[in-house]
Order: sequence, then structure tokens, then C-alpha cells
Amino acid sequence: MVIEKSSDHYGAYSENCDGIYAAGKNVEAVKADTFEAIRLIKKNLPESKWPKQIKGDFEIEWRMEVPSFLEYYSSFMSLAGMEKMTGINQKQLSNYLNRRTIPRKKQSDRICEGIHRFAEELLSITL
Repeated sequence: MVIEKSSDHYGAYSENCDGIYAAGKNVEAVKADTFEAIRLIKKNLPESKWPKQIKGDFEIEWRMEVPSFLEYYSSFMSLAGMEKMTGINQKQLSNYLNRRTIPRKKQSDRICEGIHRFAEELLSITL
């Protein structure tokens, strides 16, 4: 599911399963709405009409476009912190956040890898 931020809400759509859309005031609400959309498909359609992706066990992969990610997580991580994690300077991150420029795939990958490294480090810590 691809999650995107609009001016007043978040929305999501499936890239590989027709008919699954969701919306909400935040990412958690969008995720809950996604599961509700799947539940309604299964409730209201005969199983023969269910998309193959949601038959049996399935796993949802959540994706965010870079500006939506930066906007959503800016309340948890500053651009200075993001710079340290990704190696991309704050000014460039701000350009992505404010949609003045669109990151190339290489830059998007750097952001994702930096965030994953940080998350792995956090997961390895016990208090």
C-alpha cells in the first residue's frame, strides 16, 4: 500500500490489488481503514470475486513517498537528525519535504537505508 499525504488527510492505494483504497487523519488511521476495506471486500463479495492477493494469508507492505514520510515523521525526527541518518543535507531534505524537488531513486534509497539502519540500531538496544 502506498501512503500519501494531501493537504488535509492521508490516503493509501494498493499498487497490485484493485479496489483497495483507504484514508484517514494519520498513518495509523489509514492502516486501520485499509484492513476495514479488505474486511468489507471479503464480507460483501463472494470469495470467487476476491482479488487473489487477499485470499488466504497475506501481508501488506507499507510504502510512503519521500515528502509524505518527511512530513509525517518530522514531529519525531528533525531534519538535522535525518541528515545524520541519511547523509543528505538538511536543505535538500527540506526541498523534498516541501515538494520543491523530487528525490531521484538513489536519494530515496539513501533515505530508506538510513532510516532502516537507525531502526535496527534502536531494536538492538534494551533498557
